[in-house]
Amino acid sequence: MGFFSTVFGLFGFGIGIVFGLVCGYFIFIYWQSTEVKEPIIKPLGELDSESIQKLLPEIPLWVKNPDYDRVDWLNRFVGELWPYLNKAICKIIKETTKPMIDEYSAKYKIDSVEFECLTLGNLPPTLHGIKAYDTQESEIILEPVLKWAGNPNILVRVKAYGIQATVQLVDLQVSAIARVTLKPLVPIFPCFSKIVVSLMEKPHVDFGLKLVGGDLMAIPGLYGFVQDIIKDQVANLYLWPKYLEVPILDDSRMAIKKPVGMLKVTIVNCKNLRKADLMGKSDPYVKMSLGEGTLSKKTQKKMSTLNPEWNETHSLLVQDPSSQALELQVYDWEKVSSHDLLGVQMIQLSSLTPDDWQTHTLNLRKNMDDNDPSNQKPRGQITLNTLYTPFKDEEVIPEEEENEAPPEGTPVGGGCLIVFVHEAEDLEGKHHCNPYVKILYKGHEYKTKAIKKNRDPKWTDGRFEIMCPEAPENDRIKIEVWSKGSSMGLHRHEPLGYVDISLADVVSNKRLNQEYQLIDSRNGKVLVELQWLSG
Repeated sequence: MGFFSTVFGLFGFGIGIVFGLVCGYFIFIYWQSTEVKEPIIKPLGELDSESIQKLLPEIPLWVKNPDYDRVDWLNRFVGELWPYLNKAICKIIKETTKPMIDEYSAKYKIDSVEFECLTLGNLPPTLHGIKAYDTQESEIILEPVLKWAGNPNILVRVKAYGIQATVQLVDLQVSAIARVTLKPLVPIFPCFSKIVVSLMEKPHVDFGLKLVGGDLMAIPGLYGFVQDIIKDQVANLYLWPKYLEVPILDDSRMAIKKPVGMLKVTIVNCKNLRKADLMGKSDPYVKMSLGEGTLSKKTQKKMSTLNPEWNETHSLLVQDPSSQALELQVYDWEKVSSHDLLGVQMIQLSSLTPDDWQTHTLNLRKNMDDNDPSNQKPRGQITLNTLYTPFKDEEVIPEEEENEAPPEGTPVGGGCLIVFVHEAEDLEGKHHCNPYVKILYKGHEYKTKAIKKNRDPKWTDGRFEIMCPEAPENDRIKIEVWSKGSSMGLHRHEPLGYVDISLADVVSNKRLNQEYQLIDSRNGKVLVELQWLSG
């Protein structure tokens, strides 16, 4: 009998545990107080220090921190737009979550997961302040403080193993400080190519989760456990320095692409050119470019000859070797009238072998239309040599080769020095202040356009590409700021200051972006960015 009493006792204990858990679940779920009490409202001056301390986290940051700006106008704008944003965001949520749902449904053998209802409610999120950072880079950095106490209604029906359940998400509250970076800035609407978002601290997320009409979050311990999981998962994805990158513009639409290589072209000669002048021979020269919108180069003109010899070498920057082509145009120079076109030709860069000199002898044509019968007429030949050298990309160098030194005595290769003159500040002219920039390097001079009556100019044409036969590690570049007066005035050009920059750091670091104090100027500064692309 003692044995049976022990067995029945254990059996009764097990039933009691199960019964107790079931009863506890329904007690916590269904016996919650639904009575809503009116909050006690008091003037701020009547609150004690402890109550005020509890209210501090709810005070907008623009009240506590002068670095944050108040943006009520933006909140009103979002509020008016929210009914339409609500529908658009819900549509995006459905489209983006569908492939994820399909993947997990197949993995865990779930029959179906469907949204019965998806709405974010009628309460829009609010910004409690925005902080803007000053930066010398081509970017805009904003730090908004987002708070949202919404009333969404999200119903998800899940069916698996013959069982169907409906889960409802309600009373969502989110609080987060994000860093939004718009970069790089480009002259194409919306004037930035991508958005980069990071969270500056773990977000606060609170919500209610109901199953079959009861609140699952009322189960002891489950609420804190779920909150910690959500915070950790979001932090692992987007907590700074990790980020979410949203592309806005395609690379193909970018106004300025980063050069990927350099093309050296040696124009050797032309033979049997067409006679353009009635009373004599032609005065030919060759113009070369890599397509519309790119810089072109010209040879010297050769007077009175149909078989000119040049042996001139010119360099062009390559942005896309798969689609660009070397366009050659041979002209007859005229002193008064427009120059006559003697012939054209084209070489696709995709046909060139990198790091290898190639010789081309091509028949000149009237145009590049294969169906034009006039292209059958002889127009002479052009002979040239080409060398395409891709720039080295340090980011794709294998790890085991990263620290490998070149053999002793290896000559340093050439490349391209790119100079960006972005802006200047606090310029002071004695007679006028219409600033422009003059760049001096190895006897060559480059200029920006003058900006009228501006002590803090920003130049949009301050980008210059300088071809270098070797790395300029021992060279210096001079940046001069001048003011341009009227053509009839006594002081036509007035110096506003200059800076002399060593290029050693640019060659070693590949990039230098710095603000310099102008010499011979009391307060003037200039922001210069230098890039070195090695061949």
